[in-house]
Amino acid sequence: MTSTDTPTQPITRRARILSLIRRAVSMEKIIYANIARAVSRRPAVPIGGKGFRFHTPVLTILWIFIILSAVELVVVDLIVHRWPIPRVIFLVIGIWGLVWMFGLLCGYYMRPHTVGPFGVEIRNGLDLDVPISWDDVHSVAIKKHTYDSKDRIIADGDKEILVVPILSETNIEIVLERPTCATLPGLHPKGGQHNVSVIRLWADDPRSFLDEVRNHI
Repeated sequence: MTSTDTPTQPITRRARILSLIRRAVSMEKIIYANIARAVSRRPAVPIGGKGFRFHTPVLTILWIFIILSAVELVVVDLIVHRWPIPRVIFLVIGIWGLVWMFGLLCGYYMRPHTVGPFGVEIRNGLDLDVPISWDDVHSVAIKKHTYDSKDRIIADGDKEILVVPILSETNIEIVLERPTCATLPGLHPKGGQHNVSVIRLWADDPRSFLDEVRNHI
């Protein structure tokens, strides 16, 4: 992996705030785009590609949060219904939160990992999207790993590994031919760009994922 001698510039407070605002606006757009895709039944899978979901381990948790959000919305409305202004404020916040949770749920269905003629596209959350072309892929195998840390990037000697787990676990390992640039969302050193040599992710059906890889590599 090639290193750079140029020191990373510290992120100023103003730049950090602006970056957070931009990401918040971007995530709001993604939430409503996820809902629109779900309504129109158009998952974000390129032509010729196949999608592989990764949400099964967290599906129950998401539905629990959605149900609790709906119950909370009704309970709070019953409590503050005598006061029009607080009632409107809490209704707006509650409905926004409920819609946000539905958008997150739709994202798991509408933004799967994809495998196709173009390569592999690794996704997670609302805005993680890492495309890898077949020219950069050395091997793909089913390997399980469990992690204590929530870090996306972990070091293994002189290599950087991109970890995209579900409930702290991965079951697919992609070894790359060479360190390849992966851009992560949010505030990260080097503007979110990392030269990764290995990518580990979770797929609900790892064998089908591997079978589809074999069709293209």
